[in-house]
This record gives sequence, structure tokens and C-alpha cells, in this order.
Amino acid sequence: MISRGSRLADRLIVAILKNTQKQPLFSPEERSEMIRATTSTLPNIEVDSFEGLLVEYAARKSANAILRGIRAVSDYETELQMALLNRRMRPETETIFLMAAEEYSFISSRIIKEIVTLGGDVSQFVPPSVAARLRAKFSC
Repeated sequence: MISRGSRLADRLIVAILKNTQKQPLFSPEERSEMIRATTSTLPNIEVDSFEGLLVEYAARKSANAILRGIRAVSDYETELQMALLNRRMRPETETIFLMAAEEYSFISSRIIKEIVTLGGDVSQFVPPSVAARLRAKFSC
């Protein structure tokens, strides 16, 4: 998604939400490191983290578009609702939906975590550096 999105914009910010309501497997800093490592060949990528509303973050960064990935119809329903709310709060920010590549359309972080915790190999689903971090996290 990031690689494809980088071809659509002069600058693409990969923004990681610091969400206190969730317990992610990796900290925002660790996630930033992994994204930087896997996108190092893409010169127009910036990795950042934020708290609060995405549309407000976009305004602070002078971003005029938000790129969101869609894997399935259920994603679209949720993303559409968010996009409409964002448009209402900041009309000058557009939301662009990008369909996931077919080979990744069924993958979610929940499924990847489940495979890893059960001792499975996720190397065909995530970049090598991410697979290594997952193995280290679960001591596989």
C-alpha cells in the first residue's frame, strides 16, 4: 500500500496513531522503525506518529489528502463513515481509497499475530525484518 501510494503523491506521510484505547503488539516507535526499514528505497516517504484526530493531524501537516487501504467490503463501510466525518470536519482534505493488492487482501494484524503465537511462519505475508521482529517478540 505504501509503495503504491508513494507513486500517487510528491510526499507520503505514513502516520501511526498513538491510540491509548488499544494494546498494539509494537510501540509506535518500533512500528516507525519497521516502516522506515521497509520503505528506505522510497525517497518521498515520511514516517511519523500522532495522537488525536487524523484530520487534525493532516491539517497540521498541510496534507490535502488521506490515503486509506481497503481489503474488503466491511473495511469500506467503516472507512466511508470515517471519510465522511473527516470531510465534514475539514472539507479541504480528501480521502482516497486504495484497494489492497489481491495477495494481501485477506491479511490482518490479528491473523498475523495468531499465526505467530501458534508457531506458524508469516514470512510470506510480511517483510523479512517484520517477520524477524515478530519471531523475537514471541521467541519463536
